Amino acid sequence: MRFDIPEQKKLTFEMVIPIRWGDMDAMGHVNNTVYFRYLESLRIEWFSSMGCVPSESAQGPIIVNAFCSFIRQLEYPGDVLARHYTGALGRSTIDTYATLERTDQPGVVYATGGATVVWTDFKAQKSVPLPDAIRALLAP
Repeated sequence: MRFDIPEQKKLTFEMVIPIRWGDMDAMGHVNNTVYFRYLESLRIEWFSSMGCVPSESAQGPIIVNAFCSFIRQLEYPGDVLARHYTGALGRSTIDTYATLERTDQPGVVYATGGATVVWTDFKAQKSVPLPDAIRALLAP
C-alpha cells in the first residue's frame, strides 16, 4: 500500500543530505531503514529552523506515526534533496510530508514520506494545543 502526499501542502524546509557508503545494504542500494533516518534528519532540522528545541520540562513535538513510500532506489554516491511540507493543522497535530530526490536528478522523486506530529507537554505526557507562534508559521 502506498501512502500519497496531498496536493494541498506548504513547503516549509529543505536540505541536502549526502548519501554515505555505509547507507547501502548488501543489494547495493540505500537500505530502507536509512530512508527513515533521512526523514527524521529533515524533520529535526525543520524543528530547529523554527527555534523548536524539545526539552523534557517544556512542550514540543513528538511523532505518533511515520510512513515512507519507496519509489526508486537511491544509490551511493550522491546527495539527496529532502523537502519538508506541512498539511492540515489540528488542535494539537500537524500533518507533515516529505519528498526525497537526488540533487543530480531534480524533479525525480525517489521516495515520499510523512508523519503526524503531536504537540505535547512532556512532563504531563499529554497533548496540548499548538502554540500560536507555531500555528502562525505554518498557516497556508
